[in-house]
This record gives sequence, structure tokens and C-alpha cells, in this order.
Amino acid sequence: MVSAHDTATVADQGEATERAHEVLRKHDTASRYRIDLGPWAWVVGPLAIALTVFQLYTALYGARPSLVQGAMHVGAAMGLVFLLYPVRPSLSNRRGIQWYDVLLAAAALATNIYIVVNYERLTGAEVRILGYTDVDHIVAVAGILLVLEATRRCVGLPIVVIASIAILYGIFGPHMPIFPHAGYTWDAFAVETFFTSRSVFGTPIQVSSTFIFLFLLFGVLLVKTNIGGFFNDLAYRATGRYSGGPAKAAIVASGAQGMVSGSSVANTVASGSFTIPMMKRAGFRPSFAAATEASASTGGQLMPPVMGAAAFIMAEYTGVAYSEIIVLALLPALLYFSGLFMGIHFEAKRRGIVGVDASELPAWRGLLLRLDLLLPLVVIVTMLLSGRTPANAALWGIAAAFVLSFARSSTRLSPRAIVGLLEAGARVALPVIAACATAGIVAGTVTATGLGGKIAGGILDLAFGQFPLVLIFTMLACLLLGMGLPTTANYVVTATIAAPILLNEFDVPVIAAHLFVFYFGILADITPPVCLAAYAGSGIAGSNPLKTGVTALRIAIVGFIIPYIFILEPALLLQDTSIGELIPVVVTALLGLLAVSSGLTGYLLREAYPVERLLLVASGIALVYPEWVSAVPALVVMLAIAFVQSRRGYRQPHG
Repeated sequence: MVSAHDTATVADQGEATERAHEVLRKHDTASRYRIDLGPWAWVVGPLAIALTVFQLYTALYGARPSLVQGAMHVGAAMGLVFLLYPVRPSLSNRRGIQWYDVLLAAAALATNIYIVVNYERLTGAEVRILGYTDVDHIVAVAGILLVLEATRRCVGLPIVVIASIAILYGIFGPHMPIFPHAGYTWDAFAVETFFTSRSVFGTPIQVSSTFIFLFLLFGVLLVKTNIGGFFNDLAYRATGRYSGGPAKAAIVASGAQGMVSGSSVANTVASGSFTIPMMKRAGFRPSFAAATEASASTGGQLMPPVMGAAAFIMAEYTGVAYSEIIVLALLPALLYFSGLFMGIHFEAKRRGIVGVDASELPAWRGLLLRLDLLLPLVVIVTMLLSGRTPANAALWGIAAAFVLSFARSSTRLSPRAIVGLLEAGARVALPVIAACATAGIVAGTVTATGLGGKIAGGILDLAFGQFPLVLIFTMLACLLLGMGLPTTANYVVTATIAAPILLNEFDVPVIAAHLFVFYFGILADITPPVCLAAYAGSGIAGSNPLKTGVTALRIAIVGFIIPYIFILEPALLLQDTSIGELIPVVVTALLGLLAVSSGLTGYLLREAYPVERLLLVASGIALVYPEWVSAVPALVVMLAIAFVQSRRGYRQPHG
């Protein structure tokens, strides 16, 4: 017999899930797809499955030439976008698909199939001698417009606006009031953009069509087989019983899921529908619970080995091996999450929020019996570190997870579920593919016109050549450029436009420059006023959106400090350093982040007076700056405040 309590619990969970879907559709453009396809589901399903099978086939037997591989990848994806995403979100509840969207889907497929069929001619001597035909120009223009419209539907307007400005800049270069260039005719620009491997089918799409898709499919497989649930249980068992345990567990679980999701907003809602109510029940304010989830989900994009799928593109842009990037980026990411833990801990102490009773947490015995579920991740990481290609590692990870799923009834996939997995893999990838294609337009235009170097020179002049000011202006540029963009497009845009600022004039290691712009582009998701991840979390928590954004900024302030540390002290990225040199940098960084977190929260050992908070923040900033002349006095101040608070007892400060 089902108890009234169980019935209520199921009803509450169903209501929470429905609310999460509503919030996701409000804040995440990628979730505004058609709900009821009607008979068109028999078209969408096979096309999506065909895309996934094509990706698996080429991963097993070798990719086609980059332009052909990209055209097949983009063509199928754009066709699916027009079938799944209506011209206006309000039409997503209407049954079936409008006739004009069917025509657009057919046109998207046709323009890309045109490249596959005419590949030899478009890349051969005939075009170089006789030039492109009128039909070529028409197809190229149509292809560009279809990519932009598909991206608007499933990714959003910001990246389309940036790409449109790039196109106008490319064509009207001689007439630009700032940063003029020779310019292109529309015909020349169109064929260069759509028929070469330097723009739409440039590095982002080349990486998306070989590596990224497979890792997204791997993430879907973990969800479909409930293997992802094991990571949640492990996180809650490890941290749940400590002060503020539910929030600390949410950081671990959401961070782990966020690194493969490729979207801070989507992961905030997916994880937050469970973690945010739990944090509220533990005693955290709604705005703080939502901000914690948003900060953790955003941080997941910074965590190797996937880094929201941006790590693969970073390897191509920097020339640094992917297996090396995931090692170099690990320490800063761990510092970021350490800072989040500190902020949560001090908030919990200040508000007297204790952990969950051990009896309410998953049992260690049950977790140990499921420890084999970690095998797919172990396989991927081991193969990547051994030098295997990301595509190869992802394939083995997918195979390991798939085979492992049949070991238990709770993870086993039925034949119908396997077909659903293939379709879901393509659906999840659509926003990433569209974003990469449109970001490729931006990157191609910036490279062809030399805009990146010109912007670098302009910022250098604005900062009077002062390196600290250049860093601040670059940070602001990345926060502005990253607003509203998914992770992959975010990195492509910031790496193309902002990274040259640090690389052209200053002796900054290439990986440090790219991680610097990557961090601030990603942190735009929790930076007011356009902090989409925080706004999405507030929708789940029922909190004030702007207050949630400000709280997320305070919790994740460590993320704004860490990039400055590894720019000023590249040892944090393991650049030309030894263990003896690295340890002091890490120790002072951790102490500095602890001081800043405690100062902003208002609690170290006891609740802090305003002057103590100010001194803690100041000493924290001095500690993270890797110079002993500033770090030692700052440490003395921090220890003095700790001593004074320890002598104060539990008397609350006033004023």
C-alpha cells in the first residue's frame, strides 16, 4: 500500500520537475523546442539517429575531409533545428511543424549536401581558375543566413548579433570609423565563409564534428543509464554530514555534471531542481541556495577533462596538446571549487546550519558496491593522459558505460531506450553545433581582417600600456562578450577577440592567456546584470533574480581572483616550475581565498566586525599576489584577526 506521505512526495517531485522545465524554457533558449511533433516525429527521430550513427561511424573508421565532415554535421543539425525549434517560442506548444519550417529544414540540408556533392570542384583548380558560379554564390548566401537563423532559434540572439556585426565589418571594412580594413564584396565574403574551412566550417565545427559530439553523447549515456545518479550519491555521502553539508554536496554533484553539459544554465536547472529545495530545507536563504547552484554549475565548465567541451577547441587554438591542457587547467579549477567550499562553510557557520544526519545519507556499503560505475570516467581520463585522441577516448568511454549499464537492472537499457539514446545524443548536440558554426563566422572574420590585433592595440592604448589595466580591460571585454553565450561559442569569441590582447604585447604564456579569457567569459553567467545561470536558479528557488546574481558573484568571487594569480604566477599552470616553487604559490592562494571568502561572508571563527571584514578581504588579496613582501604582512593580519575572534567567545558583534 502506498502511504499518503509517499503520494505527497511523488506529487512534490512531479511539481518540482514541471517547475524546472518551465524555468529552463524561460531562461535557456536551447530548451524551447517543440513539445508535440505529431507525425513529424517519424522524420525527426530517424534524422537525429542518422546524425549520431554518422558521428560514431566516422569516429570508428576515420573522419571525412574536414569540409565534407563539417557539412554533414552542420546540415543534419540545422535541418533538425528547424524541425524542432519554432520561429517563436510561443509556437512550441502547437502540435506539428509549420510548413515554412519544413522548407527551411530542407534548404538547410540541401545547402550542405551541395558542398558534399560538389566538394571536388569547390576545392579544386577549377574554382581557382574560373571562379565560383552564380549558383555557388546563391547557395553560400542561403547557407550563411540559415545558420544564423537556426542559431537564433536554439542558442539565442547574442551570438547572432555578434556574428552579424562581424559580417558587416567584413563587408564594409573601408567605411568603418574605427579599425578600418580593405573589405570584401558580399559575393567574395559569402563563398569564403561557407565554402572553406576557415569560417562556418572552421576549427570550432571541425572539433565539434569529431570530438565534442562524442563527449556530449557520453554525458547523455550517463544520464540515461542512471550512472550519473551514483556521482550525486557519492557527493552527498562524502560531504553531507558537515556544516552546510547539503550545499557542499550540491557543489560537488553540480560541478561534476556541469563539466560535460556545456551549459551553465541548463545544468543549474537540471541539478537545481533537486539541490536548491534541499539547501532551502537545510536553512539556507533561497537566494543563497540558488546562487550556490549557479556558481557550482558555472564552475563545472572550468573543470577538466571536458571543460564544457571548450578544452578540445582550446587545444586546436593554442597548439597545446589536449592531454596537457586538462592537466594544466586542473589546479585552478580545484582552487575555484575550494573557494566555493569556503564560502559555503562560512555562511553555514554564521547561520548555524549543521550537516545531515548520517542515517539520512547513502550508505558507504551501497556506494562501494557501485564503485565500478566510475569505470567509464577512469577509462576516458586514463586514455587521454596516455596520449590517445579525444575521439578514441570518448568512444572507449561510451563503450565502457554502455556495457557496464547491463550489469544492473537500474542502469540497463532496453532496445527502445537505446534508440532513444541515439536520438537524444543528437538533440543535445544541436545548440553546440549551431553555436560553433556561428562562432566560426566570428573567428573567421576576425582572423581575415586582423581585427583581433587591432582591438589589442586599441586596449593597449586605452590602458596606457600598463599591464594591470590591460588585464582589467581584457576581463571586462570577456565578461561583456560572454554574456548569453554557451560555453563553446563563448570561448571561441573571447579567444579570437580578447586573447590577442595578452599575447601580442606581453610575455604571457599562451595557455595562461587563453585560460584567462576563458574564465571570465564563463563567469559572465553569474555576473550581473546578465547572469543567466543565477536567474535560472532564482526561478527554481523563488528568490529575487538580481539579489541571487549578486550573491552568486560574492560566492564565486574566487573565480575572478584565480585568473590573475596564474597570469602573475604561471607556476599555478605548471609553467617552468618545480614542486618546491609550486607549493608556496598554492598555499598562499588558498590562504588568500580563505581570507577573501571569510571577509565577504562576515565570518572567520566568529561573526566579524565590519573593520575585520575589510581587513580580511584586503589581506586575502595581498596573499594571493605571489610576493612575500605583501604575503607575509597579510598573513600576520589574518592570524591576528583569527586570534582576536577566538578570544571573543560567542558574543555577537554590534555595528
